[in-house]
Amino acid sequence: MSCQDFTALLAGNPYPGRGILIGRTADNAKAVVTYFIMGRSVNSRNRVFEATEDGIRTKAFDESKMTDPSLIIYHPVRVVGPVTIVTNGDQTDTIRDAMESGHCYRHALKTRTFEPDGPNFTPRVSGVVMGNGAYALSILKTMDGDADTCQRFFFDYDVPKAGVGHFISTYQTDGAPLPSFRGEPIAVAVDEADPEVWAQKVWEALDHQNRVALFVRYIDLATGRTQDVIVNQLH
Repeated sequence: MSCQDFTALLAGNPYPGRGILIGRTADNAKAVVTYFIMGRSVNSRNRVFEATEDGIRTKAFDESKMTDPSLIIYHPVRVVGPVTIVTNGDQTDTIRDAMESGHCYRHALKTRTFEPDGPNFTPRVSGVVMGNGAYALSILKTMDGDADTCQRFFFDYDVPKAGVGHFISTYQTDGAPLPSFRGEPIAVAVDEADPEVWAQKVWEALDHQNRVALFVRYIDLATGRTQDVIVNQLH
């Protein structure tokens, strides 16, 4: 399998927006979850990740500067049993609620569309990691900027490859309006066994002006134990 260098991919892009990578360590022992957010406005940049009982949430770093919490305050990561859910919006809770009712992530995302922030119409990107390390990614996005047409794409990886991950983001790059991510998730190399080192490499690759926060989780597939790393621009 031909894989791109993840840090090089990020370093060459000033604004992928919010991004999800899910994959497997090279020793095939751990699932890897990586989620980052970026921001161009004061409101978007005024955020940090905070650990919760079952994952993380976004919160305002300075509450006095928060002008509009809609679309930017949510729980990016939650856990349902052995399943880890990661998304770029409140569809995390939609997926969690569906799974707790016996449905799957696709069923949940059939009820959602892209974000109502025209003219960008930011895609909703989501990922789920099963207890055995199998994972799935999805993107809900507009068709050619049409506010009434939602395209839903689902990508399942039932037999992950050691040392390989798949990356999807909200945007292709910077622009006006921001161009939505196109095509399949990008296969990238996951070449670091230490989550702290991986997090540092990813953080340094993100555009230093636009990066806001980063979350990394390594899940031991034998025990279910997790190792989490949070990096915030504001601290």
